[in-house]
Amino acid sequence: METLFLDAIALLKQLIAIPSFSKEEDKTGTVIEQFFIDKKIPAQRYLNNVWAINRYFDPLKPTVVLNSHHDTVKPNPKYTKDPFTPIEEDGKLFGLGSNDAGGCLVSLISTFVHFYDKENLSFNVVIAATAEEEITGKNGIEALLVHDKFSASLHNPDFKNNQNQWFAIVGEPTKMQLAIAEKGLMVLDAVANGKAGHAARNEGESALYKAMQDIAWFSTYKYPKVSQWLGEVKQTVTVIETENKAHNVIPATCNFVVDLRLPDCYTHEEVMDIIREHIQSDFKERSIRLRSSRIEVEHPLVKAGIALGNKPYGSPTCSDKALMPFPALKCGPGDSARSHTADEFIFVDEIKGGIETYIKMLEIMGENL
Repeated sequence: METLFLDAIALLKQLIAIPSFSKEEDKTGTVIEQFFIDKKIPAQRYLNNVWAINRYFDPLKPTVVLNSHHDTVKPNPKYTKDPFTPIEEDGKLFGLGSNDAGGCLVSLISTFVHFYDKENLSFNVVIAATAEEEITGKNGIEALLVHDKFSASLHNPDFKNNQNQWFAIVGEPTKMQLAIAEKGLMVLDAVANGKAGHAARNEGESALYKAMQDIAWFSTYKYPKVSQWLGEVKQTVTVIETENKAHNVIPATCNFVVDLRLPDCYTHEEVMDIIREHIQSDFKERSIRLRSSRIEVEHPLVKAGIALGNKPYGSPTCSDKALMPFPALKCGPGDSARSHTADEFIFVDEIKGGIETYIKMLEIMGENL
């Protein structure tokens, strides 16, 4: 365990020292590849995604994917430390991506190393260090799971149609609590239409006032269904603008943007149907990829986490969990409140505890499969 922990800290320090903004993760991908080479573990790469499978992988057994990302956001402008210099101080490891989600990633990699060459496991283990999570990009976990090279590595060319025994741990900072459900995301671009006119005369039809009426509806409407784990639909208007900037012109159009967080009791399509019934503005969705997701409380992986004293909850934020076609549990060391903050850090003991908890969780799960 001590070796796993020290290797994890050393790897995280290497990753922190290399800028790896979304779509620019090639160098950290190479570091992760080299880590596996040094461990004599065969690893493969597609784009900036690196993965490996356990030595005794059996396509007939259930498979758990250990997944986290190695891309980061750009550093907060209020950093007082160099975001690319890993600094260990007072039990904390500082650096960009240390908490989100480097600590999770290296903990999961160490967990994979622990199980890699164990015979007679009741399950398979796949490690996937992926890209573009911070921008929900299409060249991260989503691209990897459908790529022929990935299917071939699993000795399962029909993997795309045979995922009923697959599930995942998605490493994000949750203090090792169990995010079994996650809200989906939908962004709407809306436009209210009026008629231009001169503000000094009684003419025109203000698109801005029409938009205000619809925005008032978004701010007050309560959807009837409420999710046990994820609560209510949350809809927030975040942007509003008109094309003209003259003070004396009644605007003919007014554009606004709505951010919607959807629980598992509504589909994106159901919510859009309700919105159409209530507003006069036209709108279109930017994307419907990020659906709400849930892994059942009775799943052996979740039950194992609960047996260790961790609690299930519903998460309001999205992760790569939303892009997986099989059940996934979001769980990892660190605190989401530190993500994207200046002088980001993770406690080194959180990483050690994360490795220990992941291993125990999978061992308990394996006994109950």
